Amino acid sequence: MPIDPKIQCVAVRSPRGATSTEIEWKDGHVSVYPHVILRGYCPCAACQGHQGDIKFIPCSGHQLEIDEFEPVGNYALRIEWFDGHGSGLYSFKYLRALCHCQICHPEPLGEEHPDLPRT
Repeated sequence: MPIDPKIQCVAVRSPRGATSTEIEWKDGHVSVYPHVILRGYCPCAACQGHQGDIKFIPCSGHQLEIDEFEPVGNYALRIEWFDGHGSGLYSFKYLRALCHCQICHPEPLGEEHPDLPRT
């Protein structure tokens, strides 16, 4: 079964010191993720437990600085943060669902950080 181009990562851009990360998808879409959202919605078991919805966890300072990315197969990214946290695997399906641009989610979220279903 072919992989949906909406969840095929083509490129990840996050220059050192940036406050957001950009992911380009095979379908041509470009998602921009503020680090506060990426870290706040970290999907790892230490942050989220093993069941239930994914909750936003407020973070600040070095917790929001990315040290490096590591691809995991053709399905996910592992993000290593400067504070040493790096056990979360961000599946491409999860990352695409986390995109809250005007195209993916026409209704703005404002300052809300709703719980997200596990994907």
